[in-house]
Amino acid sequence: MQTIIEKLTENAQLIYRKSIDADATIAKLQSAGKGKFQAIFPDDAGFDANGRFFKPYVEELAMDIASLSQLGVEEQKQALPNVVKKIELLHTTLSQFQVSIKD
Repeated sequence: MQTIIEKLTENAQLIYRKSIDADATIAKLQSAGKGKFQAIFPDDAGFDANGRFFKPYVEELAMDIASLSQLGVEEQKQALPNVVKKIELLHTTLSQFQVSIKD
């Protein structure tokens, strides 16, 4: 399980780097009067965080991954699918965002 946690951490680091650029772009768009949305993800996406930037979602993901190593094996197995879902959502949304701003 330690190897899985390490891979999740690597993914979170990649997401973090992409989110910094995305958040800067969102800030520029919003200061120009564009990007008038209230949250990146809907309430039913599996995140407790809510915000117009990626940072709160990335922080939540990082906390989830950090807490995995403190859980028992069975608890880790139960928590893992939710963490993987968050990683997938963040990767997909960041990629789609990068493509949409290039158009």
